[in-house]
Amino acid sequence: MTNQTEKEQLNQEVEIQAEQAETIEPQAEDAQVETDPLAEAIARVQELEEYIAEADKREQDIQLRARAEIENIRRRTEQDVEKAHKFALEKFSKALLDVVDNLERGMQSLEGADESIKALAEGVELTHKGLVSTLANFGVEAVGTVGEAFNPELHQAISMQPAEGIEANHVSVVLQKGYTLHGRVIRPAMVMVAG
Repeated sequence: MTNQTEKEQLNQEVEIQAEQAETIEPQAEDAQVETDPLAEAIARVQELEEYIAEADKREQDIQLRARAEIENIRRRTEQDVEKAHKFALEKFSKALLDVVDNLERGMQSLEGADESIKALAEGVELTHKGLVSTLANFGVEAVGTVGEAFNPELHQAISMQPAEGIEANHVSVVLQKGYTLHGRVIRPAMVMVAG
């Protein structure tokens, strides 16, 4: 807005100087004229037109920078909202992992049990499967299986021991499964690594 006001003032000044140049009476031939007022006015008009052009360029540059900054803010806000939606369940998912672990321990303790508690073992197994599939629907996935390459971003090595049939720097024993939420580790797998 200030640039528009400056432009109007400069245009008025140019018009005034042009009018003054037209109204100046020609001086006598024998008097010495050091400078031509018309030439001065034309030079001043050109000077002011250059200034206006530079002001326009500055204004366009400021507008472009402002638009770019607004676009960057919009993009960052969208990313923040997306992350908030994606990882809103992180604390809740971590709490459910303890339930999954307890169900897995229950299934292990019921293995090889007699026929009288077979229905109980099947119920625990179905409950475990239902909970794991529900977690998977919301982006929670288990990591850490025997034989996969050790990855310090996904695994927490407890110890390193030689193991038959498993390559060096590969997981030999999984002590506790790890889990990720949409690719972000929410609990690393505790493993033993073959040495």
